[in-house]
Amino acid sequence: MEGSLTRLATDHVDILWVHYPDELTPMDEILRGLDDLVTQGKVLHVAFSNFPAWRVSRAAVLADVSGWAPVAGIQVEYSLVQRTADRELLPMAEALGLGATLWSPLGGGLLTGKYRHSREGRLSDWGRLVHTEDDARATAVVDTLLEVAGSVGRPPAQVAVAWLLEHGRRMTTSATPIIGPRTLAQLDDYLAALEVQLDDEGYRRLETVSRPSLGIPHEANAAALDGLRGGPGSSVTAPAVPVA
Repeated sequence: MEGSLTRLATDHVDILWVHYPDELTPMDEILRGLDDLVTQGKVLHVAFSNFPAWRVSRAAVLADVSGWAPVAGIQVEYSLVQRTADRELLPMAEALGLGATLWSPLGGGLLTGKYRHSREGRLSDWGRLVHTEDDARATAVVDTLLEVAGSVGRPPAQVAVAWLLEHGRRMTTSATPIIGPRTLAQLDDYLAALEVQLDDEGYRRLETVSRPSLGIPHEANAAALDGLRGGPGSSVTAPAVPVA
C-alpha cells in the first residue's frame, strides 16, 4: 500500500476496491486488512468489485457486527446489453444502502452500433469483455437503441449512457457509470450524454427490450405474488378471506 500511495503522490485514497474474489482468502481476513488501512488513515472507504451478491452481503454483515470499516459499494458490469446485475447485485445494493458503480456502459462498444459495419475497436483489440449480437435479445436491444437514437437525433452511444443515467436516478441507491474513453472524441461523446433528454416512452422502450430474465426464485416469487393479488396469468389462487 505504501508503494501505491507513493506512486500516486498522496497519503490516502478515497476508496479502495477489492477487485476480484480469489476463492482462497477468507472474508474476515479481507475485512480485517481493509479495516487496518482505514484505521491507519490510508483509505477512507472500502468496496468490492465483481464479487457475487452473497459474498458482498456476508461481508457487509461481518463488518457491521465486528465493528470494522463498513462496505461502501459494489462495482459491476451493467448496460443495456448486460443487465444480469438486476437479479441479485443491484437489489442487494439498494437493500443495504451501498453505492453502485457500473462498468462497460457501452457493452464493450456494441451499443455504439459500430460493430454492424466494422470490427475495429475493443472487439478486434481485446476480443474479451466485449458483447456481440450473438442472440436475438442483443440484436433487439441494438435495433431499439438505434431507433430511439434516431428519434432524438443523437448517436446511439450517447443514448445508451443517457438511459443508464436515467435508470440510475430511478433506483433508490446511488448508481454511477464508469466511463473508459480512449480518445478525446470518445470523452466528448460520453459528456454529451449528459445533455440527452429521454422521454418516458424512449426510456421504457429501452428498459423493456433490455430487461433480463430473473430466473428462479425471482420469477416464481413474482408469480406467487401476482396470484395473491389476483394478477393476470397467475396459477396461484389468492387465499379466501373469512367474512364476519
